Amino acid sequence: MKSGNGSGSLRRTIARLGLMGCAVGSPAFAATACERGESGQSAAAEPPPAATSHAADFVLPEGAVGITTAPARSAELPDYLDITARIQVDPTRVVRVYAPVSGRLLSVEVRPAEYVQRGQVLATLASADLAQARAAYRQAQADAQVKQRALERSRVLYENHVIALRDYEQAQADALSAAAVLESARARLELLRADPDSASDQLSVRAPRSGVVIDLSAAPGEFAKSLDNANPLCVIADLSEVWAVGDVYEKDVAGIHVGAPAAVTATAYPGETRHGNVTAIGSALDTTTRTLKVRVVLANPGLRLKPDMFAMIRAVRALRMAVVVPDAAVLREGSSAFVYVQQVPGHFVRRAVVLGRDTDHQLEVLSGLTAGDSVVVDGAELLRAAAGPS
Repeated sequence: MKSGNGSGSLRRTIARLGLMGCAVGSPAFAATACERGESGQSAAAEPPPAATSHAADFVLPEGAVGITTAPARSAELPDYLDITARIQVDPTRVVRVYAPVSGRLLSVEVRPAEYVQRGQVLATLASADLAQARAAYRQAQADAQVKQRALERSRVLYENHVIALRDYEQAQADALSAAAVLESARARLELLRADPDSASDQLSVRAPRSGVVIDLSAAPGEFAKSLDNANPLCVIADLSEVWAVGDVYEKDVAGIHVGAPAAVTATAYPGETRHGNVTAIGSALDTTTRTLKVRVVLANPGLRLKPDMFAMIRAVRALRMAVVVPDAAVLREGSSAFVYVQQVPGHFVRRAVVLGRDTDHQLEVLSGLTAGDSVVVDGAELLRAAAGPS
């Protein structure tokens, strides 16, 4: 730091910043008094015993404002493991919709990426199988009525000793058999969600659950086979909850466990972080990539996460103790960083530090500070501005 005019410039800079003090080591300041602007009185400014010529050492008068200090603290910081991942649909929330009977598709009412409600009509088809099922129901219904009337007659005749017990029991068996056939025919129509009293051969295929149509493989005019068809009419997925599935390398497997907190960030939404827990770790190692699958279950409000999106899973691997300071306490010059440390009240020394991770507005200090060091957390920029080039 220069003497003479340079010292006067530094005094004016400090006074303008509200830090009326003296720079240690300045010949001009060593022989002058530090003025108190509010009282107009002067007092001799005694340099500290360990005065040095370093431009970043300051002695501030009692009552100076604008500088706040706080001790560097020791905190437990998480050690993270970053895992590349993809968004996947929960297989238990995926429904493949098949035509319950064979027939020709008359219309398809949905499109890919469309959201459907449970019970909504997906497609309509004309089916001879449906006509046969209705005919079988009506036949069973008529037969059951005939057998029931026969049973009533047999009961009357048996009570009047006109027929034998064997004939009455046979009538009971016939009525029970006819009722069973009728119930089977009715259950078949209920399974198809068809009206037993309708004479139409058209059947509406409805959504078994609410969700998004993620695949559609049907078009009007096509002939749809029954449940043995290899291709479903459409695939519906409930995306209200999705999976983030990543591959963790064999060497990192020991560092994670089921239940560990995890944060997931999708590449499509870099500013959004979703929190969950590691819910499963694969039990079979991929011999080609030497990785295991790791799964995190995520809520998906607004259905913004889509299947096959890229994402990053940040899982907590371990916790360790570290020295941290607020990010406002750290100043940077090029690739180096430093803080101002208060050695005694009013005496500040610049100290270089090596930084680690930035965690929630707290900077990890790998070297240069110990827990308990009094660090300037508010006003460090004022000290640097007053010091000028070092």
